[in-house]
Amino acid sequence: MIRLMEHKDIHSLANVIEKKSLSNVNNSTSNLVIDEPPPEMCFTCKGTELLCGKSRCPIILKAESMTRVSSTSDSNNITGSTPPGVFVGRHGYPKVSIGPMTPNFHGDTEILDTPEQWYGKSIDEIVDFRHSLIRGSTNIDIKQASKGGRFVENIQELAMASQPVELELKLTKKPQNRLSFNENSQPFGPSAPLDNFTTSNVTVDQRIEKAYYDRDQKSSNGIIDLYDKGVLVSRIQKTLSAGNLGIGNNRKFVPTRWSITAVDDTISKNLIEKIKDYQTIDDFRVYVLKNLDNLYVTILLPTKWQFEWIEAWYKNTTWNLWGKEPYLIGDHETYYGRKEYARVGGCYYSTRLAVAESLLSEHKQAGAILLREIHPGYILPVGVWNVRESIRHQLKTNYESFDNLSDTLNYAFSQLNIKKNQWLNSSYLLNHVLFQKRLTEYL
Repeated sequence: MIRLMEHKDIHSLANVIEKKSLSNVNNSTSNLVIDEPPPEMCFTCKGTELLCGKSRCPIILKAESMTRVSSTSDSNNITGSTPPGVFVGRHGYPKVSIGPMTPNFHGDTEILDTPEQWYGKSIDEIVDFRHSLIRGSTNIDIKQASKGGRFVENIQELAMASQPVELELKLTKKPQNRLSFNENSQPFGPSAPLDNFTTSNVTVDQRIEKAYYDRDQKSSNGIIDLYDKGVLVSRIQKTLSAGNLGIGNNRKFVPTRWSITAVDDTISKNLIEKIKDYQTIDDFRVYVLKNLDNLYVTILLPTKWQFEWIEAWYKNTTWNLWGKEPYLIGDHETYYGRKEYARVGGCYYSTRLAVAESLLSEHKQAGAILLREIHPGYILPVGVWNVRESIRHQLKTNYESFDNLSDTLNYAFSQLNIKKNQWLNSSYLLNHVLFQKRLTEYL
């Protein structure tokens, strides 16, 4: 059974306040407003829980205002070729907003909703992709996914399509011209309440269709089966979100942001169990990559599986607008995995998937420590796909090989801008491997 990530372990506002004194806090806890939240609060919240007490996240508002918003449509009726695109919201859960997404033009629009094709694109290009998609939405109970009906069946068929689909979208009013951002899912564009929609020329992916008709298969098994058959991760996420997987009457619509992490988590766990049967790599490796003003350094160790992901957000970046210095946050797992949701969020699972894929292709296992510097040029949160595709690309490039840990770390830290001690203070595994090394020197 897939565990949907609901951030049950999120810190309470009271606990955050205890960590750091805050100014400009109203006396009324029911109307709490913090002008400049500390970085730890913003990283915990990421615009979703409104821990600062504001009605809308000021960081997300700033991100939205930075986008080039132009007129999308002056009509309630939209016709175009959907990539195909389906979005399921999470607000109001278990009754959520759901609907198709389409541009108001025709042709091969697959790239608009396929993150696997976005590596090497600029933030401006990605924003343009997403802003062109107009979303019609209606509220529906998540359990309706198993009960059928014309609307549900059309949504689920759309999520199974193997290529762009001709779609007519009838909205109750003109779409609101706004681009919304979320750390976990890719941005999505203008939206309006949905009256109805119709599709034509739907070509269904037979691999997904087979999973849809298998009502005795668990969602997790369906995810792994589709991945093994070569279905894109983003398509599997869409399939899960549309309620196309799972056992009989247990099928549910899954909010898009939850489905992204659930699929990354499920697939990577499966791959990790496979790589544990392989021998370890026989050298120390360092991979370096720059993309979208993000700097990635990946260290592979000749050890059994272990994993750590650390992000360093520079001041004036999305989640560190008011900080005076870079803010580091990360999480890890040992050979035996982890049970709690990673505090760093969905990026942890997307990068873990990329690393596990690379090791499986090599028939090796290793310890992996991934360090990410987010520089001010990364002006908008574009989703966890960014780190997954960046690390996928990185691990296919050349790397520097070393025969000892000391040289490995010296080279790795020479590629980073943030000082070694800051990384060590934030890392469990780096300290662990260094401590192990010191012990072996006396044996």
